[in-house]
Amino acid sequence: MTVSERGPRERMVFSAAQLIRREGVAATGMREVAAHAEAPRGSLQHYFPGGKEQLVNEAVGWAGRYAGNRVARFLAALPEPTPSGLFAEMVRQWTDEYRTAGFSGGCPVAAATVDCAESTESTRQAAAAAFATWTRPVARALTDMGVPENRAGALATLMISSLEGAILLARAEQDVRALTTVARELGPLLDAAVRPA
Repeated sequence: MTVSERGPRERMVFSAAQLIRREGVAATGMREVAAHAEAPRGSLQHYFPGGKEQLVNEAVGWAGRYAGNRVARFLAALPEPTPSGLFAEMVRQWTDEYRTAGFSGGCPVAAATVDCAESTESTRQAAAAAFATWTRPVARALTDMGVPENRAGALATLMISSLEGAILLARAEQDVRALTTVARELGPLLDAAVRPA
């Protein structure tokens, strides 16, 4: 769905996620969200009576669903799905972005976690739910590729944790080195978890 096909509420949630991934929660104001979404400022109160907290939580939820839905696209891009191939596609999304657009954006779920986990319980819960929404399809994909079910969830957590850490390092270093390193080093471990046919 393109931005123009979204209604004002969807545009504001999307815009909040985009601003949070670049600036963090504290620096993302409601006025900036409305301007980015090209929505009337008065519509914020209408759609988000819970204010900024509600908007942030919905943006975090959107980001978790987006990441979870990307798993199927990553698998479809692989001629033969493997755990290392899936992880390489997850990483490539970020290396491609950083090489073409610079290092200004990160994961909105991670940004909200860093900014709000201690101060805003509802946002901490929204972030935990978003990570779970992302982890489940990764674990399911691993199981479908032959990873034992009792390991798939742990490996999905390892993949997402490694990716999130590498994103942070890449932004700090202004270099994709950490991303390419985790893909290269974690790939063999992931593939080794597949049961022999």
